[in-house]
Amino acid sequence: MKTMREIDEKIRNGSAVVYTAAEFKHLIREGAELSAADVDVVTTGTTGVMSGTAAILSVPVAEPGTFERAERVWANGVPCMPGPCPNERLGLVDLIVSGTAHAGAGYGGGHLFRDIVEGRGIEVVVEAADRSVEAEVTIGDFSYARLFTTRSAYKNYTAYLNLQPTRVKTIFSIGGLQGPCREVSVSGCGEINPLQNDPLGLAVGAGTPVLLNGSVGMVTGEGTRSTPERPNLTVIADMAGMQPRYMGGFKTSAGPECITSLGVAIPVLDDRQVAGLRVLDEEIPLPVADINTRAVLGEATYADVWQQPDREVTYHPEWCEECSTCVAATVCPTGAFSRETGIDRDRCLACTACLAACPNDALEAGEGSLRVRGRRVPITLRQSGRTLAEDLCRDLQEMVLDSRFTFTGGGVR
Repeated sequence: MKTMREIDEKIRNGSAVVYTAAEFKHLIREGAELSAADVDVVTTGTTGVMSGTAAILSVPVAEPGTFERAERVWANGVPCMPGPCPNERLGLVDLIVSGTAHAGAGYGGGHLFRDIVEGRGIEVVVEAADRSVEAEVTIGDFSYARLFTTRSAYKNYTAYLNLQPTRVKTIFSIGGLQGPCREVSVSGCGEINPLQNDPLGLAVGAGTPVLLNGSVGMVTGEGTRSTPERPNLTVIADMAGMQPRYMGGFKTSAGPECITSLGVAIPVLDDRQVAGLRVLDEEIPLPVADINTRAVLGEATYADVWQQPDREVTYHPEWCEECSTCVAATVCPTGAFSRETGIDRDRCLACTACLAACPNDALEAGEGSLRVRGRRVPITLRQSGRTLAEDLCRDLQEMVLDSRFTFTGGGVR
């Protein structure tokens, strides 16, 4: 039995044993018999479409006294809700922006959040009772910019397919989920998810320090729709410290969605926590449901999604026949691919939507499939980025090893 202070002391003197979740799972698969004496910290993470993401922004748009009260506001065309405490006489607008708010079919709140973090100019339009005001601002102009989630790090999610013959517009597809049973869409990072590795709730709760999109933040409590069987979290962090590659927009047939990443370091105090950390993809259930009725049709595991070889997408330009319109680029939900420049790894979620779209098979990956009612259905959309989540775990591991992280008396620095 260890204490948080003992682990913090080992972190400070450089003797702490710190694994990423992926490293720890590799040891388990190799047959290692690990106890709490063998490990002090395991860093966990998840990246993917998290609809319950929003931002609170305080934005200067005009000289003091220019207008009385904002009635409607847009940022890069994305509709924003003026905050409950107006500061318009000061020339400021306080805004709440949903990650799923839409400026159009291809741009939404998630895209806006990444543009803000990248330092791009943001066009803000304010409609007041007697005038309109326009301003261009960057993140350096904001007096307050926080991102928060209302439900992130779902312990495990659901895979969806369509039993009907006609396509269904849904956030779980790019061009509409094809039927009957021609493709399946999945979400969740399986064995490296923070809550999957803390089944007893011993390490993750209100006040836990985290990395939200790479920025120092904290858990504020349980998320909306959280249940004991399928818990999730609410989290908040400053946007100024975020890394663009861990966030952004994600196009779907039902409109843009929001990509969010969460990293959590789990202190290993006793063997109960080691037991939770031993969970593997092969043991994590993945229910498969009909997108129309949400009725569960069967159950797979996350091994079908993530324990496939060649998880990453590879582009072979020599196989490209240069179609008049590159369908693979058109369907890419994050704008990560073009046939001229290839794959932008900082934007690619390895969702594999491009594989099914490309008529020349110029892209390949081990996309996997799920068995449903006796047949194999190909996975054509993964709405979670396991590789990016593993990168976030490594970032957090480095912070611990560099003594920039403590569990008591300061959290993450």
